[in-house]
Amino acid sequence: MDSIKLAFLRPLILVACVMALTSCGFLSVKKAGIGEEIRWSDVPNWHVDNHAESWPALMNNCIALSKKPKWETICAAAKEIANPDDAQALNFYQHWFVPHRLHGDKGKSREMVTGYYEPLLQGSLTPSARYQYPLYAPPDSLLIVDLGELYPSLKGKRVRGRVDGNRVVPFFSRSEIESDRSLLNGEELIWVDNRDDAFFLQIQGSGRVQLPDGSIIGVGYSNQNGHPYVSIGRVLLTRNELEREEISLFTIRQWLKENPEKADALLNENPSYVFFTLRENSDGGPIGSLNVPLTAERSVAIDPRVVSLGTPVWLMTNLPGQTDQPYQRLVLAQDTGGAIKGPLRVDLFWGHGPYAEKSAGEMKERGELIVLLPK
Repeated sequence: MDSIKLAFLRPLILVACVMALTSCGFLSVKKAGIGEEIRWSDVPNWHVDNHAESWPALMNNCIALSKKPKWETICAAAKEIANPDDAQALNFYQHWFVPHRLHGDKGKSREMVTGYYEPLLQGSLTPSARYQYPLYAPPDSLLIVDLGELYPSLKGKRVRGRVDGNRVVPFFSRSEIESDRSLLNGEELIWVDNRDDAFFLQIQGSGRVQLPDGSIIGVGYSNQNGHPYVSIGRVLLTRNELEREEISLFTIRQWLKENPEKADALLNENPSYVFFTLRENSDGGPIGSLNVPLTAERSVAIDPRVVSLGTPVWLMTNLPGQTDQPYQRLVLAQDTGGAIKGPLRVDLFWGHGPYAEKSAGEMKERGELIVLLPK
């Protein structure tokens, strides 16, 4: 009798297992990353954007990619169109690119979209009682070891450190650097007047510094100490200091202001430390990881392990804090970031000025991505 029951139940057990592995048997989980090709008619609201506005970002792409396979022909064709209108730009993309869906981990189709911008700080080329917080150039003691040269399977993997006797050890963390300024003595590029501004500049990656005479110097990301990035907003969330829905650049700044006795310890929860270089053209956009200027609301940071730098991306999200205001536009993957990890993770560059600061500081919307791959 038991053998008869088992024979009857075995197919049911098998069906249940299959259903559990395939999301109840109706849909299999898509593999994370760039997925299937789709038709242009399946790209939601593709025709609503002003595609010509993306042209400066595309031309910046060609500064870095014009000699790359596939891009060489695309860039040559783009240069033949000096000042396209929206229809010409749209037709260009449809002619030279193919849309593909982008799938997230564990079958996700939507992920967090954040924003960044180019802040304006007050600073000086010499330290003083007011200007006492240095921005550093990459120190000579910072070592960068390319593991791919030793182990081909680790191609693209780099570690940073410093020499201590006859050993290579991790480079100094944020807390070590901030507690002992002598560690980087002589590497100061410029001094600013606000500790929190200096910290958040490292998060943004690039900015502008206004000197006492009114002139402005651009500063841009040059290197990093090799320690992982830790979000202090997430730290405040786990400690129940702030609620998830209220976390933004502005609420974190306010918390630091209201809790001066705890501020240094919180900032040091992020051991990552960024080193800068001076940028000659402060009027142009900051230089992204593609080594081209970024374009406000047309450049994004992505995970280059999933989406190649330079790839056009159709971004579908909402305006910051406005779930009833869709924000859908063509952007180009021209930057990367320590916190931008995963197939659907994207950080939108908003530019500079009060509007950019507000938008970037409040941007934490869910979004979907479709990538446009060169034919």
